[in-house]
Amino acid sequence: MKLRPSPSISALIVVSAAFFTDTILYYVLVPLLPHYQRTFNLTQTDLGILFGCYAASMVIGTLPISKLGDITGRRSMMLWGLIGLWGSTFLFAFGNSFFLLIFARILQGLSATATWTSGMALVADHWPAKHRGKAMSTCFAFANLGVLLGPPFSGYLSEHWGVRAPFLVAGCLALADAILRVWLLQDKPKEVVELISMKRLLKNRNICLYASVLGMMSMLWAILESALPINFDSRGWSESLIGLCFAFAALAHTLTSPLAGAMADKFSRKKMVIVGLLLTMVLIPPLAFTYNRMPTFALMIGLGLVTTLMASPVNPAVASAVDDMGIGGGGYSSAFGMLNLAYSLGMMVGPMLGGIGVDWIGLKSTLLIFGLGYGSYALVIKQFLSNKN
Repeated sequence: MKLRPSPSISALIVVSAAFFTDTILYYVLVPLLPHYQRTFNLTQTDLGILFGCYAASMVIGTLPISKLGDITGRRSMMLWGLIGLWGSTFLFAFGNSFFLLIFARILQGLSATATWTSGMALVADHWPAKHRGKAMSTCFAFANLGVLLGPPFSGYLSEHWGVRAPFLVAGCLALADAILRVWLLQDKPKEVVELISMKRLLKNRNICLYASVLGMMSMLWAILESALPINFDSRGWSESLIGLCFAFAALAHTLTSPLAGAMADKFSRKKMVIVGLLLTMVLIPPLAFTYNRMPTFALMIGLGLVTTLMASPVNPAVASAVDDMGIGGGGYSSAFGMLNLAYSLGMMVGPMLGGIGVDWIGLKSTLLIFGLGYGSYALVIKQFLSNKN
């Protein structure tokens, strides 16, 4: 009697569950920012550092962890990632200083690095190129579900049972995730493959440009997640309402991600990215100029759709680029490590720039400048990204 699904389905289940758990734990913090600001007397720049140190740990850990994933296998890296996940959850639940929050965030970032680089490589190992976009987008749909549930889940539990409650419940989710990883996770049989160097990846213009798009996307949400909760709190919004606002964006991204992944397998990935960047330019600035709930929710939904357009083409395009280089499985972890590095840099730079911008020139001017930056980058992509799908 066969107790486990096929390796390809097992990979899809494990990676989807891992991404779901990881994003829930990441977004638990968002509605709690006003609480931490009051408790530890933090400035907007301090909050930017709290968000940015997660990404900084990913930047430091990405290259060695992704290389280890190609050498030792995806399973071991994802299991090590669980240990970091539990450790960070415990520290968030019982930490009583800003220093411990920083340490927990760093540990959480290292755990996410192991999970995301090895997870995407695992899917690329087991799914052929013609179905890879849909498979990867399915994993991201579950990640988006974590984004959708994380903020309202955290806001509700913290309001009714205190700030420790969201982390304790999320720790139980991590236990369920551990069971799936141990039971279902299977490495692809070892092959003699050439490991790809980061220098060679950096010479591939398409990989670099797609990585930069992912970095732009992560920077967008890092700015919004660190700056908007404080702005919403100043309007008198509750923690639950703040969480709900981000949940609308996540819902839009979740519902459209699988469809966009299928589109990325068939149509122009370049055009999808350009449209996403141009729409971002239009949607970011109004968030600082509207004070009513419904227009704000509508803008967040629009940004969720934009995220789908920007993110869905990236992973399958990079996997195909690695295939075209004749490397195959020996380069997937390194290539996705490069994407993780770009994503991490966006997450690290975004909150810091956003926090400094809000403190110095205000939220309105900051979002206007960033909006213009995204529109300008669409021209760069149009000029330099290859039309090859």
